Amino acid sequence: MLWSYSTYSPVIMSFSGKYQLESQEGFVDFMKAIGLPDDMIEKGKDIKSVSEIEQNGDQFKVTVTTGPKVLTNSFTVGQEAEIETLTGEKMKAVVNKEGNKLKVVLNKITSITELVDENTLVNTLTLGSLVYKRISKRLA
Repeated sequence: MLWSYSTYSPVIMSFSGKYQLESQEGFVDFMKAIGLPDDMIEKGKDIKSVSEIEQNGDQFKVTVTTGPKVLTNSFTVGQEAEIETLTGEKMKAVVNKEGNKLKVVLNKITSITELVDENTLVNTLTLGSLVYKRISKRLA
C-alpha cells in the first residue's frame, strides 16, 4: 500500500516594499532604556516613519526614514554585516531568516521583523523585559 503525506508549508512572501508605521507600543520606555535623549524621544514618538525594504533573495537593503533621520542597513541573511542601531552606533551582527521573520541580536537587543501578511510588517525589539513593538502597513 502506498502512503502519501501532505505537508503544510507556509507561503514565503517577499519583504520588498514600502511600509508606513501605523502604531507602536512601548516606545518611550524602550528609547529611554537604550539611552536616547528625552528631546529626541519626544520628537520621535509621533512621527510615522517609513520603512523601505529591497529584497533580492537573501540580500536585503532596509531604509527607515523617521522625519529628517534616515537609517540604511544592507545585509545578506546568515552573513556578518555592519548594522547601524537606533542610537547611531555601528556593530557587526548576523541577520537570520526563519520563514517570514528576520531576526538579529544587537548589543542585548533582539529585533524580530515579521511579515505577518502581504500588507503588515511587525517589528518587535526586546531588551530584557522591555518590549517595543511597531506595526507598519504596506504603502507600495
